[in-house]
Amino acid sequence: MAKRPRIAVVGSANIDLTTFADRFPKPGETIFGQKFDLGFGGKGANQAVAARLCGADVFMIARVGSDLFGPATIENFRKLGIDPTYVKQVEGLSSGVAPIFVEPNGQNRILVVKGANDAIKPVDVDDAAEVLMSVDCIVLQFEIPLETVYYTISFARKHGIRCILNPAPAQPVDMAALKDLDYFVPNESEAESITGMAVKTIEAAKKCAAKLVEGGIRRVIITLGANGSLLATREGTEHVAPFSVESIDSTGAGDAFIGSFAVFLGEGMPEKEAVRRANLYAGLSTTGVGTQKSFYDRARFDAEWSTRR
Repeated sequence: MAKRPRIAVVGSANIDLTTFADRFPKPGETIFGQKFDLGFGGKGANQAVAARLCGADVFMIARVGSDLFGPATIENFRKLGIDPTYVKQVEGLSSGVAPIFVEPNGQNRILVVKGANDAIKPVDVDDAAEVLMSVDCIVLQFEIPLETVYYTISFARKHGIRCILNPAPAQPVDMAALKDLDYFVPNESEAESITGMAVKTIEAAKKCAAKLVEGGIRRVIITLGANGSLLATREGTEHVAPFSVESIDSTGAGDAFIGSFAVFLGEGMPEKEAVRRANLYAGLSTTGVGTQKSFYDRARFDAEWSTRR
């Protein structure tokens, strides 16, 4: 039986507030909407849920607000079996929220308020040091302060802990601060934004990944959506093919990839196999609507994998 990995996610937790309407209101206008959905989101939380559903013991290090959403977010982690010991409420701040407005043609407008996600600091990483030093992997994203991301990468290297960074949403970064990373996992647009190199084809992705590796990052994985993913190391690059699925909503697929990949690596699988499995897990997440709601549990995933490998 595979080893049960222990994974810590240092990252964001949001509430997604999605309103469906025939059209967007004009300035000063009030209209009726057709439907409303409230869901738990945030890239960090999504990645934690994917890892947990894949079978890992998961610990979340995050900050939520002193509002109704704070306790609900903590309780959601608890119900899913994610340890929320280091998910704290911050007095005077709102929880991170993402009001999303969707028209019938699928056009959407999203306004993200980071709220308490901006309050997670390097000292909070030190406060969680005991649990962090017990895990096989630390997962990070860019929805928390960069100083905390850089500090956590340094912490992971100091203590010999595998560290995976998803640089989303893309923003200017100090590449020197990322040199101790084990895995840097952007999608096409994030890789293009960070390097300034267009990533429109697999060959272009190979050149972009090679540039990142030359910059000092050990391993780069560029997720390519329906085209699978690209794995780059100092030894070379390799395209990892996708799996065919009936996709209806790609929201959260990148988070599904990150969370599942951390688990498969933690179970001791060879690197390329871990990437292939994460490709399938991410692909399967697009066959349902939403983020966390669309993620497969391990039994469903293993059943799919056994028919496709």
